[in-house]
Amino acid sequence: MTDVVGAAPKPLEDQPQRRVPGQPDMWLFVLFEALLFTGYFSVYLALRTQNEDLFLQSQADLDLRIGVFNTIVLLTSSWAIARCVQAARGGSYRSATTYAYVTVGLGVTFVVSKVFEWILEIRMGNTFTSAEFFQHYFFLTSLHCIHVLIGFIVLGVVLYQLRSPARRSQELVETGATYWHTVDFLWVLIFAMLYIVR
Repeated sequence: MTDVVGAAPKPLEDQPQRRVPGQPDMWLFVLFEALLFTGYFSVYLALRTQNEDLFLQSQADLDLRIGVFNTIVLLTSSWAIARCVQAARGGSYRSATTYAYVTVGLGVTFVVSKVFEWILEIRMGNTFTSAEFFQHYFFLTSLHCIHVLIGFIVLGVVLYQLRSPARRSQELVETGATYWHTVDFLWVLIFAMLYIVR
């Protein structure tokens, strides 16, 4: 027997606490976003069912390779922000800061790639008014890019927290990571809807 008979249990404060990471308000935001996008996706699928041939013709103009690249970039950024949170929990703030900067860099890569894709589509004659599919394409990808730009502000707050011992708040770091994961999750859904569904 390795346990000592009659050993006192660990005090409650010494035991690991089970909790949802980040601030509760952020999880309400995540829920709101999920419901909002679910509603929009439902409308999109209903309209697509009514005009399937037209949607397929327009969808064929998208470059799947760019969509896959953007997805890999954002999934990698989710990995980086998760490593940032893990490093911050362990007190390795220099490593956490590095991972936060990697996340920012990958976010910038995504935005640049998306703008490049928009330019390609516009040069091909695919604009917001050219076809119903591209109304949804430009609306969804623009809305997502706005979320990414807001994410840069959130990541700025995370970096602000990590760089000074007097300001460090694990809860704010986790809240920022939760927002970024939400942005990445929404992109995966948008990618599937616009590039994959046939």
